[in-house]
Amino acid sequence: MGFSVLEGFTKSLAMTVLSEIGDKTFFAAAILAMRHPRRTVLLGCLAALIVMTILSVLLGWAAPNMISRKWTHHITTILFLAFGLWSLWDGFTDEGEAEELAEVEAKLDADLKGNTGKTKSDPKADDDLKKKRKPFLTQFFSPIFLKAFSITFFGEWGDKSQIATIGLAADENPLGVVLGGIIGQALCTTAAVLGGKSLASQISEKMVAFSGGILFLVFGIQSYLSTVEP
Repeated sequence: MGFSVLEGFTKSLAMTVLSEIGDKTFFAAAILAMRHPRRTVLLGCLAALIVMTILSVLLGWAAPNMISRKWTHHITTILFLAFGLWSLWDGFTDEGEAEELAEVEAKLDADLKGNTGKTKSDPKADDDLKKKRKPFLTQFFSPIFLKAFSITFFGEWGDKSQIATIGLAADENPLGVVLGGIIGQALCTTAAVLGGKSLASQISEKMVAFSGGILFLVFGIQSYLSTVEP
């Protein structure tokens, strides 16, 4: 098993970039940036992804302390191979991007209509009511920041890239995995905010899926061939 910071960093960076391009949170960041200030959306999405990456790495780092390192190594190997085949299947079926984009747009449109479809009333009374009902967090953070944070955080929870990060942290240097994951998330999120929909239309979703699948398979084969340290 490799525990160098550089190895964990390069694996995490490559896996994150190829997993995040064109996924739900990528499109969510792109669409939110078209409707709200880009800087606020970027900060909200990045904060959520950084928190998610750190939590995932902590789970992966703690896993060998709860079950034997041999079992965590085997589970990680199976996960990489399974995700590799899953990504290749997505590439062959070629249905991922259109469905992801349509689903995200539908959710955000429904949320927007819900906020704008309220009946008009006395502005002063509305302001007083809003102040009374104002959530605690919105006193310190912009509502747009919180919206971007929550959509991104819960969108990533249980995602393929999160589970892969947990497995990678169990098998590689946690510091390298954190740094690689955060930089990879920052690159993808910045690209999404600056021009995600147009960028995604120029990138072949099939090629991204194939590249990600091959990368996961390479990680899985490397993990299978490596020795397990007690």
